[in-house]
Amino acid sequence: MLKDFLKDREIILASGSPRRQAFFKELEIPVTIDVRPVKEVYPDSLKNEEITDFLAELKAEAFQKELKPHQILITGDTIVCLEEKALGKPKNAEEAIEMLESLSGKTHQVISSVCFTTSKKQETINAKTTVTFKELTSGEINYYIENYKPFDKAGGYAIQEWIGLIGITHIEGSYFNVVGLPTHIVYRTILNL
Repeated sequence: MLKDFLKDREIILASGSPRRQAFFKELEIPVTIDVRPVKEVYPDSLKNEEITDFLAELKAEAFQKELKPHQILITGDTIVCLEEKALGKPKNAEEAIEMLESLSGKTHQVISSVCFTTSKKQETINAKTTVTFKELTSGEINYYIENYKPFDKAGGYAIQEWIGLIGITHIEGSYFNVVGLPTHIVYRTILNL
């Protein structure tokens, strides 16, 4: 559906995430992958979607001066927020255990921001999904971390993996947002660019 709309445009996806790349393929949106290193550091004063908005826009800065009129740059960021505290990606097994123990038996939010940048303008959108975990046993947490190594995932888990299958009891909002991209909003935003 978007192929005709995008025939004179080039979408640049600045994401190394295999999940995000797969979503664009499934949406039938051809993209060029161009990932540039960015220090993902944000001011301590930011909370919730302010963090993801800031990081999505920060990732776009590396490209802004070189975008051509026919190009659309897409950058994004996702965090897990538990009681107003942002959980990033765990650096090791100990951090992953700590994160999953903190999420066990509780409800948290997954927040994603997507920034659309052209040579003339920039628009950032975000989505929130509420996720509830059952009480996870230490055996379940350890099994997941040992077998799935979720060190590249915000909050130390992926909803589509084993821990999501056995541990998530309720979700309110976009499932695909939790996987890593609020696809319905991305689709709508591209149509309106």
